[in-house]
Amino acid sequence: MVTAASALLLLGMPIEPAFGARASRAPWDNLFRMSPPKARGVVRRAAVPLPKPRPAEAPSAEPAAEEPQAAPHTGKPTEQAEPAPKPTPQPSACRLALTEAIAIAPSIPDIKGADGCGGEDLVRLEAIVLPDRRQVSVKPAAILRCTMASTLADWIRSDIAPLAVTLGSTISDLDNFDSFECRGRNRIAGAQLSEHGRANALDVRAFKLANGRSISLTDRTVPRELRVTVLHSVCARFSTVLGPGSDGYHEDHIHLDLMERRNNYRICQWDVWDPLPQTAPLLPAERPEEAPPREVAAKSDAKSKAEPSEEVESEEAEPKPETKPAAKKPATKKRR
Repeated sequence: MVTAASALLLLGMPIEPAFGARASRAPWDNLFRMSPPKARGVVRRAAVPLPKPRPAEAPSAEPAAEEPQAAPHTGKPTEQAEPAPKPTPQPSACRLALTEAIAIAPSIPDIKGADGCGGEDLVRLEAIVLPDRRQVSVKPAAILRCTMASTLADWIRSDIAPLAVTLGSTISDLDNFDSFECRGRNRIAGAQLSEHGRANALDVRAFKLANGRSISLTDRTVPRELRVTVLHSVCARFSTVLGPGSDGYHEDHIHLDLMERRNNYRICQWDVWDPLPQTAPLLPAERPEEAPPREVAAKSDAKSKAEPSEEVESEEAEPKPETKPAAKKPATKKRR
């Protein structure tokens, strides 16, 4: 019995499994790696940290567009909330001041063209309303900046309307020769951008009265005092005034603009020419009856005693001696 028990111990049947496994290894097992695989225990993984909560002051994320989902208990798709409208720009102080009591000038969208053309706060000036509520039509309607349209309305209301009253009528129309146009100065290719390209200028050719009379600002038949009055009024309101005698490009109209320059420098170049002289008559005027008689110079005594010029030569008259022509001198060459 003792022999059997010791045999069983030698065959590797220990009472504790772990101890028996270590004891049953032969010394050459490590040499050939023939040991049985180790039993793996339970692997414990490290806990993954959770993200921090979203702060209250963080901006809300915009939800992606999703398809409408069915509302609970109804089965009908729910309506998506419409995006908030963009805030409309507030009108400028000029726009608030230029009411319908001063001018008919609806606002138009901003213009952003090539090479800096266009502008903001634009209006289409259709008419100017006088203090007595009569309208002065701008023909054709002018596209201008609000500040330029406002200055033009003040000029017509305060200066030109009273001037028309002194002429025995009222102003009815304003001749717009040119307003907004994307071009260089004097229409020269490659020139600096004109104030017309910035909607900041207006070319005026004439204004019309209610009695049908048209007053051209460059017409030399218009009284000079009237044109000088208009010259003083525009030069006091606009920063640039160009007319006849300025540069050769404004002989038939007056250019007005509000160009901003350093130190508020202004340009007023308009030569108010004198009226043209009247054409002399073809025939002299008849001599009036009450004019004194013309004085006639007295004749000399020698001429009075002279014989008649037409004398009949008698046959008995002696023939006059023939005179020989004088000998001609040889021509001499002049020195230069």
